[in-house]
Amino acid sequence: MILRSAIAMTAGLMLSGAAWASPVLRSDIVVSAAIVTVGDMFEDAGAAAEQALFRAPLPGTSGLVGLADIDAALARIGIDTFDAGGLDGVRVSRAAAVIDEAALSELIAADLAARGILGAGMSVDTLFSAPVQPLNAEAVAQPASIISLRYLPGTGAFTARFAIAGIAQPLDLSGTIELMIEAPHLNASLPAGTLLTAGNIEMRPVPLKFVESTGVPRLEDVVGKALVRQSRDGMMLKPADVVVPLLISKNDPVTIYFRQGPMTLTVKGQAVTGAVSGAPMQVLNLMSKRVISATAISAGAVEVSADPLTVAGL
Repeated sequence: MILRSAIAMTAGLMLSGAAWASPVLRSDIVVSAAIVTVGDMFEDAGAAAEQALFRAPLPGTSGLVGLADIDAALARIGIDTFDAGGLDGVRVSRAAAVIDEAALSELIAADLAARGILGAGMSVDTLFSAPVQPLNAEAVAQPASIISLRYLPGTGAFTARFAIAGIAQPLDLSGTIELMIEAPHLNASLPAGTLLTAGNIEMRPVPLKFVESTGVPRLEDVVGKALVRQSRDGMMLKPADVVVPLLISKNDPVTIYFRQGPMTLTVKGQAVTGAVSGAPMQVLNLMSKRVISATAISAGAVEVSADPLTVAGL
């Protein structure tokens, strides 16, 4: 009985202490919403935390709220006392998402990609008809969106209407769009025959219209290939600028292999023509002095078929 009374007394004291606690004023706050609440302004706001006090300043701006205004706002919702902590006011700032030309261009690119106009490895270079001053939008998940976009592929001209969070009027803009695509460029001057590695290549955007007729190779299409001619630093590579490197070059010494079941014959030879792996070529049998047809199978090795005429030529 005594224990139960003690517990009840302790609980009563704790509840009384919670009731007597006054909300503590914060010195500097940043809000995202259009309304400043008790919980924004005070620590230990309790059950009144969601109660509205003031309108927040515009996104990206701030203002000072004096104690008299805070006291009057609290009185309207039934809070009579608070702990000012020696402050004479609170600076209230409102968070903002900055919407600039880059952000608007990204929205245009996303819209074109959704339509299938902008493919993998492509981007847009947007030129607005007039400079767009950065706008402070509400700091929400989607501070800006496209309402409509009209794009003319032939000329690249566009008109677009955007919705900006926190700004009532839509934003209407126009200009031109240049579709860009990533293309491989050499980062050094290299001689003909150079076997290209990823370190030799830098991917840079170029206007799609400049390369539509020749095509644009991917990075994997040029790495491991050989340059056809001497090439300069900064040159954009086209498919015709590279070839599969020769596995065997003209005049290279080779070993000629002939296989028939478990039997393998070999003879020394010399390449009359060059060839890539798996390609046909001509070789000179150094013993018979005959030129025969063979297939390049590895560096310095060729194989002849089981054709009786070919075998006789050995």
